[in-house]
Amino acid sequence: MSKPLKPLALLPGHSIAVVSTGSPPDASRFARGVENLKALGYRVKPHQPARTQGFFSASADKRAAELESALRDPRANAVFCSRGGYGSAELPPRLKSPRLRAPKIFCGYSDATAIQVFLWQKLRWVTFYGPMISSGFDAGANATRGFDPETFECCMALTRDPWSLVLSGETLARGKASGILHGGCLTVLETLIGTPWELDTRGVILLLEDRGVKPYQLDRTLVHFLQAGKFAGVKGIVLGDFPDCDPPQGSDVTALDVCRRVLAPLRIPIVFGAPVGHSARPMLTLPLGVRARLVAGGEGRLEILEPAVRA
Repeated sequence: MSKPLKPLALLPGHSIAVVSTGSPPDASRFARGVENLKALGYRVKPHQPARTQGFFSASADKRAAELESALRDPRANAVFCSRGGYGSAELPPRLKSPRLRAPKIFCGYSDATAIQVFLWQKLRWVTFYGPMISSGFDAGANATRGFDPETFECCMALTRDPWSLVLSGETLARGKASGILHGGCLTVLETLIGTPWELDTRGVILLLEDRGVKPYQLDRTLVHFLQAGKFAGVKGIVLGDFPDCDPPQGSDVTALDVCRRVLAPLRIPIVFGAPVGHSARPMLTLPLGVRARLVAGGEGRLEILEPAVRA
């Protein structure tokens, strides 16, 4: 396996390009997100999504061109997603990988998982699972549906020392394990199975999170992962808190029950309920593609064993 490629650190005064790889952002939430980023000391490049086409921010070709241009732009120090929604999975086949030589910070979650996995599998880029302009930054630091400023800063700016964070979840299976941290939105990861950039989960601390799925749908997806061999070689699992996943009428089986049923027999360390991605709590920012150590006990702890960015 080739060595992970780390982007340059993002510091106050640096410039952030914004892309809409899936659905279009809400204008007022987008404006608030931009202002909150500026208040942190960053410059945000002007961004005007093209005319909406259905539930996409633009045609697939235009979205791919915008993304590739931003990732190659020497004036942009980082590329942040405006929001998730749906549509990012169309873009990887349209990206010209040889042009993306120098890694750059790419931050997003949910639908952006498709781009993050592609950049890892094809180019070995380290990326960041964290807040987006109108989904995290709009609410602000430490706010409900906002973002956790400490993990964001550690991801974007620490170039030398390892660091750790409390997962604020609950342990499903105790233990300790080390591996490459990767994963993302469970539904999107499932759709990548069978593609040329399907996530290789061997040796991985696997991050899985989602929202708005019924427990039986979550069960079906996890069983698919199991039968497809995606848990073979996984070292440990960090699970989100799965909001809006209440059981249907007549059932009392929860998302937690499902995760315990399907995943506990794997006999690897597992923590459920971390505020990653879709969460009402301030979302953590996590680096994808770096070495990490999961300590599953109590609320759980994740140790990031190497910086995700370079000076």
